[in-house]
Amino acid sequence: MPNTSFQISRRHFIGLAAVGTLLPLAACQTIGPAGNSMGASASASANINNIRNGNGLSGLESDATLERAAGQQAAYMAKAGRMVHTTGWGKSFEARVKTNEIHGAAAENIAMGRMDIDRLFAMWMASPPHRRNMLDARFKRYGLAYAEAKGGSGERYWALVLAS
Repeated sequence: MPNTSFQISRRHFIGLAAVGTLLPLAACQTIGPAGNSMGASASASANINNIRNGNGLSGLESDATLERAAGQQAAYMAKAGRMVHTTGWGKSFEARVKTNEIHGAAAENIAMGRMDIDRLFAMWMASPPHRRNMLDARFKRYGLAYAEAKGGSGERYWALVLAS
């Protein structure tokens, strides 16, 4: 008669070993959507350029590389369920800029909530550090993206990456 307690332990061990094998792979994916994730650069063009033009600055061009970097951060934040500039694996904004081959000056604004783009930019303009980033004359390009929070709450995690 087989020892069923040993078989159950063996099944648990095999299951844990499989999960343990997959965890390093999951940890390597600092990029990856939590919910729906999308770039929103095109829909933000009027907002950001009106803000800059109204402050005597030239407009910014939407940039696919910056949008990808913004999408990575938005997806990370949505997956983690928190708003941060540094990922859980210690990947700072500076490290993400290098990984995405963004050269020159760069900055990042992040936000979380159930707001549309108009409200998002109004909130950033009301915050001195975020406002300073958007009005930095060195910047010529931007990328904006968001990822939806898990569970269908309607909350979005936003990231705006600005660069020279």
